[in-house]
Amino acid sequence: MAGLELLSDQGFRIDGRKPHELRKIECRMGVFTQADGSAYVEQGNTKILAAVYGPHEVRGSMRSKLQHDKVLINCQYSMATFSTSERKRRPRGDRKSQEMTMHLKQTFEAAVMINLYPRSQIDIYVEVLQSDGGNYCASVNAATLALIDAGVALKDYVCACSASYIRDTQLVDINYLEESSGGPEIVVTTLPKSDQIVFLEMNGRIHEDNLSKVLDLAMKGCRDVYTVLDGVVREHVTERASALGIESK
Repeated sequence: MAGLELLSDQGFRIDGRKPHELRKIECRMGVFTQADGSAYVEQGNTKILAAVYGPHEVRGSMRSKLQHDKVLINCQYSMATFSTSERKRRPRGDRKSQEMTMHLKQTFEAAVMINLYPRSQIDIYVEVLQSDGGNYCASVNAATLALIDAGVALKDYVCACSASYIRDTQLVDINYLEESSGGPEIVVTTLPKSDQIVFLEMNGRIHEDNLSKVLDLAMKGCRDVYTVLDGVVREHVTERASALGIESK
């Protein structure tokens, strides 16, 4: 799809957002009683479920990867067969899912306080229920809430956002149509309180004069995501405390 169709002359995107606006984010924590932590995130029309198990004893084939001084983080990313308009034959195990699994593992190895859980394992499962772009970003945001729900110690919230450059305009949190336009895309994951980047990927080519602008917008998007996630966590903690008859501060 051509860039002219993605950005109107009035500066509005195809879904009605302004260039610097995130998609609407809705979140819930504690959606699975069987998991140690879980979360559901809707970021626009992209819908993600995340579940966390652990820390627990290293089991099965993972014992060969046991680390005596830190935790072993095991990730699995998959897409439901109905998550896209084209029915998927293999919801997990395909090349794209393996790549996303590796990215998630790298991201959370940099964010979890791994030295606090020696000789143990944390499992992070992410399932894409509906895909409309930004799958990695929404998966990171959902996994972050699930880890917090599980009580896993993090250095900071882990927030991800994407940005692109179309018609001399920087766009944040791009959707599927914008991803498919062939324009450049930057995906960044940060620890927002320190603005430390823990994952960065660029798809497509972008002139160096515009690179810093697009990256800055993506990082601002991460800070905006943090504001949303922090609000959800505080609300969840207040509800849990109220249910237990504890006065929250």
